[in-house]
Amino acid sequence: MSDDQKIFIPSHPLPAPRSGVLTGFDPGTRTLEAGFQVAPQFRPLPVDVVFEKDVAVKLRDGVTIYVDVFRPAGVEQVPIIVAWSPYGKGQGTSLSVMGVFGLVGLANSTVSGLEKFEAPDPAYWCARGYAICNPDVRGVVDSEGDSVLWDRQEGRDCHDLIEWLAEQSWCSGKVGMSGTSYLAVSQWFTAAEQPPHLAAINPWEGVSDVYRDLVMRGGMPDTGFARQLQDGSFFGKNRKEDIISEAERYPLMGELWQNKIPDFGRITVPAYIVASYSNTLHTAGTFRAWRRIASEEKWLRIHNGQEWPDYYDEANVEDLRRFFDRYLKDEDNGWETTPPVRYSVLDLEGGDQVNVAADAFPPKDVTSTKFYLDGRTRALSTTMPGGEASASYAVDSNPNAVSFITRFEAETVMVGYPKAHLWVEARGADDMDLFVLIQKLDAYGTPLQAFTVPNQSAMAHDLTDHGATILKYKGSDGRLRVSLRHLDEALTTDDVPAHSFDRIEKLAEGEPVEIEIDLLPIGLAFHPGEQLRFIISSRNLLGTLMPGIQEYAGANSGQHVIHTGGEHASYLQLPIRSA
Repeated sequence: MSDDQKIFIPSHPLPAPRSGVLTGFDPGTRTLEAGFQVAPQFRPLPVDVVFEKDVAVKLRDGVTIYVDVFRPAGVEQVPIIVAWSPYGKGQGTSLSVMGVFGLVGLANSTVSGLEKFEAPDPAYWCARGYAICNPDVRGVVDSEGDSVLWDRQEGRDCHDLIEWLAEQSWCSGKVGMSGTSYLAVSQWFTAAEQPPHLAAINPWEGVSDVYRDLVMRGGMPDTGFARQLQDGSFFGKNRKEDIISEAERYPLMGELWQNKIPDFGRITVPAYIVASYSNTLHTAGTFRAWRRIASEEKWLRIHNGQEWPDYYDEANVEDLRRFFDRYLKDEDNGWETTPPVRYSVLDLEGGDQVNVAADAFPPKDVTSTKFYLDGRTRALSTTMPGGEASASYAVDSNPNAVSFITRFEAETVMVGYPKAHLWVEARGADDMDLFVLIQKLDAYGTPLQAFTVPNQSAMAHDLTDHGATILKYKGSDGRLRVSLRHLDEALTTDDVPAHSFDRIEKLAEGEPVEIEIDLLPIGLAFHPGEQLRFIISSRNLLGTLMPGIQEYAGANSGQHVIHTGGEHASYLQLPIRSA
């Protein structure tokens, strides 16, 4: 039924700015000798590499896709790592990818240019006894069929590719997957299909629910990045899925969107998952998948930056190699002694802690603590206010927000999942789009924030003053369209509310309603005298995810009222680590 609900539009050939040196269709096998550079600005190959270009692979339904394989020269059988995404397999040298590297402050010489965007670099992995497979997926560039966006169809397709690769004479039969963003998401879908030769996965930040993370976060049709993804990718000769039209036609959770959630319970392979607190696109989905996958052997590392610099950092690549050496080469290298969780604690003042070891996330020494809102004093306190009060704003006024503050007299560290439990009322409207933000203030009340990328230029400041949130961290945020407040009892926990998004419950004039809003996971230190500010607003407090996309404006009118104390005790629940 969900396939019948899909909407497709014509695709178009890969445009010049997204084409690379190796984009052209040119089947054949050649050897790239040590020292080879695909272009002068890229890293040279340290070893001879066999390059099999535009190899045809037939999927179970008869569709043929084309893949590039880079493998070490020689006769030894090697494991292979798959990089599955709709970004052209020859796009590593394109102007678009070089532009992204420039945006975050990475030198092109960090990689060889033979890698797919957001994918493992053959220059490194082939030198260490691994092959790399870069596919053009269904419907992309020269591959047949119609492309889909983050879907179980992709899992079935990649299953077939993995099993084909495992049968090749040069392959040891062990296959892994790695990559960030889209390449992380495809791993959830593929692992849920349980291909027999998939031995390990490495999802490095990626959504895990297209409805909740991409097109309808908090129940709001915030499709700016979805449109950029749809329009700026999936180039090919046939058709591509129109996720924007689907979101307009099917605004509630249903079979179409369920098919775009991986079956987490079927993901059982060893998994090394990498996450951050700061990626407003990927953070919620990465942590959701970490919680829900069934793998008994799983590791989580939470870094303190942005995914692209983190993925290509030399120490992190070596760390990943230890994981793959264990599960793709069966080396007894002690990887199992790696702490199940390594998390970071941000202080936004240059003193971040990284690789803090723990057995779980949140760590076992964390207590969920209620900080009650007081509409009279605008304070946050672990003591419930003595009486009822409210704070309100008109959505068309300035300010169209209310906030509440607490000051910490002792060192305080938060690690885990915050949530807001609020009593709210709409006056002059039957719905509310609410945005919430946890903001760190210094001892003098100045908001603190930090870049997540090496590029901290004047232009980077311009981009991130409001928006481009993947480049600068300003705090943990959340959002909810209040008419979609109904909780999914099967998925909701005391720390993480999960909304069903399958029904609309409009508001009645003069009647407060009780809601819960999940905020992004947090790892944040407050030094003595520093403060936490909790903001509730009708406006999009952080702006866009990425530069250059359309910002979503809340669908609001009238007045918003936040009730506190008494029978309408609103609170912010924070994960406080023991001193």
